[in-house]
Amino acid sequence: MGVVVGLLLGAGLLGIWFSFFEPPERARRSTPSWADRTQDLLVQAGAPTVTPTSLLVTSGLLGLVTFATAAALTGAPPIAACFAVIVAGAPSLVVRSRARRRRTELRTVWPEVLDDLASAIRAGLSLPEALIALGERGPEEVRTEFRQFAEDYRATGRFVDALETLKARLADPVADRIVEALRLTREVGGTDLGRLLRTLARMIRDDLRTRGELEARQSWTVAGARMAVAAPWVVLLLLSTRAETAQAYNSALGVVVLAAGAGCSALAYALMVRIGRLPEETRVLR
Repeated sequence: MGVVVGLLLGAGLLGIWFSFFEPPERARRSTPSWADRTQDLLVQAGAPTVTPTSLLVTSGLLGLVTFATAAALTGAPPIAACFAVIVAGAPSLVVRSRARRRRTELRTVWPEVLDDLASAIRAGLSLPEALIALGERGPEEVRTEFRQFAEDYRATGRFVDALETLKARLADPVADRIVEALRLTREVGGTDLGRLLRTLARMIRDDLRTRGELEARQSWTVAGARMAVAAPWVVLLLLSTRAETAQAYNSALGVVVLAAGAGCSALAYALMVRIGRLPEETRVLR
């Protein structure tokens, strides 16, 4: 009897101990890694074949080339290092800008996509037929993705797998919700899908209206802040070809001034982005 009680007590203590640790797979799904977030940005930016590692290598090569070129032209390695860091960050900024523009475009067409889906389902079409029809009669911005869905579905005949591929191809939070709603309806059935799609379309329209007003009010402030951050470095670029400038910044005091200026610029830009950033939906239904 004592042995049984001891085993039960040990099993209970072991269960309590394991409850304090999250399984690796669950942790990975709840907090996407840098590679997952960067891959989503690349897909949204229209470059799904580019990997995060390739983007990182490209940024590094651009930085090295810029450093070598600027050091040869100005004769001031500290100045060259500053511009190398700026150029190395340019690919990531371009990807983020294109991804943001793509999300904005998709945000404006999702209500129309949802309305088309609800109308097709109400007309008696099956879910695969309604999605395939979007490749021909849906909004122009998403026709390519839905045509590829049609090809995947015709090739495999597996609706859920084709939906998962479509979700990865779009890499959009709203698309994740739509795909999950369709997948659950396909698996467990239900009669409220049309109402769900119409409610989601109305919510997206309300969010789009509010977001548009906020972006219109803050756009000039953000543009002014970016110009204020870039102006000192443009002046430094124009002055860096002079021998006096190179001699001044090759000294220890010059390096300190450049480091302080770079730190202030980075801090000001980060604060500007943080303050002026509107809430963005994240992908929680990967």
